[in-house]
Amino acid sequence: MQQLIDKILEIKKSNTSKIIAKRMSEFSTLGKKPLEELFKELSFCILTANFRADRAIEIQREIGQQFLTLQKKVLAEKLKKSGCRFHTKKAGYIVEARKHAQTLGKMCHSFSSGPAAREWLVKNIKGLGYKESSHFLRNIGYTDVAIIDFHIIDLLARNSLIEKPKTKNLTKKRYLAIENVLKKMAKRAGMNLGELDLYLWYIETGKVLK
Repeated sequence: MQQLIDKILEIKKSNTSKIIAKRMSEFSTLGKKPLEELFKELSFCILTANFRADRAIEIQREIGQQFLTLQKKVLAEKLKKSGCRFHTKKAGYIVEARKHAQTLGKMCHSFSSGPAAREWLVKNIKGLGYKESSHFLRNIGYTDVAIIDFHIIDLLARNSLIEKPKTKNLTKKRYLAIENVLKKMAKRAGMNLGELDLYLWYIETGKVLK
């Protein structure tokens, strides 16, 4: 673990740390924006399941507020043309999630912690697992949940911090166990889980996305 922490501390001395700080500041304000912006972010996180985050960002920009209005068939076609995997299923998830659009921000911020809000999302929003729910919550200002995707798993496994899971779909127990490893790392690095994800993602990919 110390080797990874040393890498993080080295990055904190570079200009990349300013980019990460700016991104965290953007996350803290997004949760206070109108429902259209929150729903766009929710849709983005649904798209990221088994799909590249950078491409999901591009699709989010292309479709924008139409995530709230397009008919399922039209939305699915747009996702297909953009190269989104499982476009029909994801279009269905986004359309179904609209029933929570009006109360999404209020609902999420009514919880005292990210983990509590995450349980609600996993239970009520189809298409959101623990990873996608954590992603959404981090992007609207929560800092106490970990986004555990294959980039993070590969990095942790290579550093002998976890055993690499045999399947991509993590059980709740396995997800929370890996999250606990990340909590320890975040504490030792002097940062929250939201920041830690951006630093680890940068170490693994050379990019700071969202």
